[in-house]
This record gives sequence, structure tokens and C-alpha cells, in this order.
Amino acid sequence: MPKLSLSALGPVLALILLVIFGAFLNSNFLSAGNVTNVLARSAFIGMIAVGMTFVITSGGLDLSVGSMAAFVAGMMIMSMNALIPSLGIGVPLVLAGMAVALLVGGLAGLTNGLLVTSARIEPFIVTLGTMGILRSLVTWLADGGTVSLDFAAREFYRPVYYSGLFGIAWPILVFAVVAVLGEVAMRHTRFGRYCEAIGSNDKVARYSAVRVERVLLGTYVLLGLLVGLATILYVPRLGSASGSTGLMWELEAIAAVIIGGTALKGGYGRVWGTVVGVLILSLIENILNLADLVSPYLNGAIQGVIIVLAVVLQRGKSTAEGR
Repeated sequence: MPKLSLSALGPVLALILLVIFGAFLNSNFLSAGNVTNVLARSAFIGMIAVGMTFVITSGGLDLSVGSMAAFVAGMMIMSMNALIPSLGIGVPLVLAGMAVALLVGGLAGLTNGLLVTSARIEPFIVTLGTMGILRSLVTWLADGGTVSLDFAAREFYRPVYYSGLFGIAWPILVFAVVAVLGEVAMRHTRFGRYCEAIGSNDKVARYSAVRVERVLLGTYVLLGLLVGLATILYVPRLGSASGSTGLMWELEAIAAVIIGGTALKGGYGRVWGTVVGVLILSLIENILNLADLVSPYLNGAIQGVIIVLAVVLQRGKSTAEGR
């Protein structure tokens, strides 16, 4: 297990500085309402980023998660609307919608994984293609507009996002559980060790009797399931899906993973670092909105700059260690 170094503590220090800076700029920054809002909104990207950590650690990449979330949301909403006459408004309807979301997300991840492992197409090309396909499909399903959940069903489903346990919203609690399980899986299971081994050198992993294709396929299926889980918690927030749902989520998820210290080229993953990366991105967006420093339309540009800087720092560290 790698020793705790300045590079590992860097994201944590950056997070602490952001909190101090935000509190200095706006007195409402540390209010319970704002903190809950930031954590709840970051939970969707956070769950997806945990799955992305395993994919990137094993040497892969998935650019389709935002489009996948939109497609999953669209299929979930349409399925729930279609089942209302037979199931009525209630728990069975919500459970059916959740099952559809997990099934569609898992199948989408399985498709990406099979194209990468069986068809042996580069992950970048595969997921770039499925990104366009899934985004187009949800736009087609919505007929260029929006797919909306039945009003009564939405009102019944709303507590899944707006309610919680002990005053903590459900998205935050689920994200916390996913993060803990993800860190345990990465550090203390064969699956996590195999992901790192494959990302470091897949040929050596094969010689060590690691079933490379099966592990790689597992990372994409896991990511798809987590996209489905994130969508389950996202749909009751707005009750609709469109071609713009989940836009740029892939950028945010990848940025969080890289900021958290996971090697972009694979071989080393840090789930707890990914969680810190998610919080850093959410706080930056929140601070910019509260302080009105720049236009909110530039958030994507700022995230892009952060990704580039994080990769540059990683390459600089690798070069220094290689000397």
C-alpha cells in the first residue's frame, strides 16, 4: 500500500483551503442548508465517479456515463408511467422503476464492457460512440422535448431525494455507503488488486492467472449499475429527463477521479481521493455561484482546466520519480 505523501494529502489540503475560502467569501457558505445542498448535488457525480475509479484504474475510460444517465432516466420514467394502470401509485411502482434503472444501467455497462473486451475496441472509441447513441436515443424518446413522470407518481417518489435519515438526505447517505464499499473493494479485495494489476501491466496480469477480460468487463458493469443507482436518486429531484440530462457528467466524474490521485494511465486507484475530488469540484462551483465571481456558464471550462492541470501534475510527478 502506497505511503501517505504530499501528493496524497494535496487534495485534502485543497479541500480544506476551499472550505476556508468559501466561508470567508460568504457567511452562508457553512450553513446547514448550503452544506446539505452541496453534498446532495455532488452525490450523483460521486457515485458515478466511484465506478469510474475502477474503470480508469484498470486502464479503461468511459465517456458515456452522462448520456447513459439520461437514457436510464428516460427508460425509468417511461416504464413507471406505463406501469401506473397495473401497479397504481405506491411502493411497488417505485421499486419497479428502480429495478428498470439498475437493469438498463447494468446492460449499458455490459455493452461497453463487451465491446472493449470481446470486440477489442479502444475504450475511448467505444464509449465515445455509445455516448452519442444513448444521447440520441433519449432525445428521440422525448421527441426532442422532455419525458416527464406522472405528477402523482412524482409526488410519491419525491421523498427519495428530499427526505432522509436523521436529517441527512438519502442521496448523501447512499453516496457515503457507496464510497466506503468502493474503498474497501479497491484496497481489500482481489477485484481491486486485479484492477490495479491490469492497469499497471495487463500482460503480466495474464501471466499471473488474472482473468483480465472478466475483470475489465466487471468494471464497466459496476459503473453502469452505479449510473443506474445515481439516476434512481436523481429522477425524483426533477421528475423528468431530456437530451440535456446528465450533460457533462462524464467530465465531472473523470475530473474528480484524476484530482483524487488515481493514475489516468491506470495501475493505481484511490476511491477516498475520488470522493475528495468530487467535493472539491462541487465546492468550486458552489463558491463561484455564491460569490458571483464568474458566469456559471464557465463551470465546464473551469473543470476542463482542472483536469488538464491534474494530468500535468501527474506527469510531472511520474517524470520526477523516473529520474
